[in-house]
Amino acid sequence: MAIKLIKNPDERNDPPRPLLEHLMALRDMIVFGASAWVICATIAGICTPWIMAWLMSPAGDDGKLLQGLDLTSGVSTIISIAGWGGTALAFPFIVYALLRFIFPALTNREKFVILSIMIIGSVFFLGGAVIAYGKTLPLVVKAFQAINRWVGFDMQILRIENYISIVLKTIIAFGLVFQMPLILFVLGWFGVLTSKTLREKRRVAIVLSFFMAMFLTPPDPMSQLFMAIPLCLLYELSIWAIWLKEKGGIR
Repeated sequence: MAIKLIKNPDERNDPPRPLLEHLMALRDMIVFGASAWVICATIAGICTPWIMAWLMSPAGDDGKLLQGLDLTSGVSTIISIAGWGGTALAFPFIVYALLRFIFPALTNREKFVILSIMIIGSVFFLGGAVIAYGKTLPLVVKAFQAINRWVGFDMQILRIENYISIVLKTIIAFGLVFQMPLILFVLGWFGVLTSKTLREKRRVAIVLSFFMAMFLTPPDPMSQLFMAIPLCLLYELSIWAIWLKEKGGIR
């Protein structure tokens, strides 16, 4: 039985407006988004000591190995945290400004689809980030330490700049890779892919999942498994979601 998710899905609630009003709305969107980013970047920069304590946790030893070796290490760290942290904090406000600009021109059905994709995508991104931070990053640090010991480096100090780069890249890589099922579902929604096609390509998808994990994670088996196994499970979830759409269970 089909589930009716929205009422009057083809209804539009915005009358045609002149070009000048659209340009003013575009200006307001840009100003609002830029202001939100500046404010959030400032907040993230001010909170750098607390954010750094959180980022250093996967390194173990209370972050004692992490050292700033340049006079400008503190400044560069603040800039990096402000840039990445400000973007992360401001993202919901930027999306809100964008939606406020484009939503009047969309039908209720289109609005619902966009909001659903954004919410689910955010959940998947956070799920990937949590796995990266809680499971993968501690293994990343141990793997690199083991490699250094194997080649004869007695590592006593970690450069803070390099460490932050590795942490952020790992978290973002996991978050983005976990968008895969959402992309597949959108393609299935528009008929580009079918559940039958995905089932037939299951073995290829499993191989590709491990192949991606091999390149996007450090060279240790556990980190690769922490990315590859959830990807395989999310692939199966995509198959079921597309199958429900094909059977009329999702509209």
